[in-house]
Amino acid sequence: MTRPAHIDQVIPAIVEHDAVSNHTFEAQRLLREMGFGSEIYARIIGPGCDGRVQPLVNLRAAEPERQWLLYQSSIGSPAAEVFAEHPARKLLDYHNITPARLVERWLPPLGAEARLGRAQLARLAPIVSYAFADSGFNASELDAAGYAPTRVVPVLVESGNFEAEPDEESLARLGDAKLGGGADWLFVGQVAPHKAQHDVIKAFACYRKAYDQRARLHLVGREMGSTYRDALRRFVADLGLTDAVEITGSVPTGTLAAYYATADVFVCCSDHEGFCAPVVEAMHRGVPVVAYAAAALPETVGTGGLLLESKAPGLVAAAVNQVLADPETRRALVAAGIVQAGRFTLEAARVAFRDAITEALALA
Repeated sequence: MTRPAHIDQVIPAIVEHDAVSNHTFEAQRLLREMGFGSEIYARIIGPGCDGRVQPLVNLRAAEPERQWLLYQSSIGSPAAEVFAEHPARKLLDYHNITPARLVERWLPPLGAEARLGRAQLARLAPIVSYAFADSGFNASELDAAGYAPTRVVPVLVESGNFEAEPDEESLARLGDAKLGGGADWLFVGQVAPHKAQHDVIKAFACYRKAYDQRARLHLVGREMGSTYRDALRRFVADLGLTDAVEITGSVPTGTLAAYYATADVFVCCSDHEGFCAPVVEAMHRGVPVVAYAAAALPETVGTGGLLLESKAPGLVAAAVNQVLADPETRRALVAAGIVQAGRFTLEAARVAFRDAITEALALA
């Protein structure tokens, strides 16, 4: 087959400060470096992405043998149907689709999109010639859906989240709070039910009561609607923790770096993660990780954090106390985390992505 002139990408929605969106922009840079024309076509274009992304309605068919399409799959969308109907050779990059049962109670539209996404993933399998995924966990779902061949290409993590300097004003504010004593818990992720911030809050309440009455919890991340967020705030108020728990919403990269710089522990109780880039960011920045061993988290965390088979609040609180009260345990986890994060550097992911595209070309 003739080498394509273009490998364009299709994505349901693209926004700033989002792992899949950042991955897509980095993939575009790599494809262009490899000598391909590459545009991104999105059905929904968020603020800050204007001029970098084409509306999906602009996608046209070139000569089929000269244009390939790469679909970034993470949710159900009419974009998948446009991708399916296009005559170009098709590739698929799978970031996992959260099971609907985990989100539909709080976010019915998201539950419907998740069910659609799973159905579309199955329907696309016969027409996709090559697929890859963020993790072995995700690749196993592709295998089960009938994709072949598949391989693992880790998330092209935004380098700014690894290397950005902390915002000085945010660093000063968070540092001042530490002067009064108490540990700082951190979780970074979309404020959404499958991320289970409510379970982090439960564990934090136990920790405050049993070990450290001056501890603080910071929940950082973009909000997926207001229903779950508002329920979290009511829960925090009912527990009498309003002054101790901060729900920030989305923050700039420098502010995020300040939260990592002042955190004593990163606590993840997610019920579902296809990879979990913030865990890697935490390990890279020397923040010890305590995480519930669900979905892809055992693969991402590896031996770089403390993995728990249960997220019972008392167990999570005791695990955090073990990490923070024992300096040797903390040092060992930080060192192991830095090593584990080194497996997911941007350059390593770039190599894996290039290799995947090269293999897809060889198999065409």
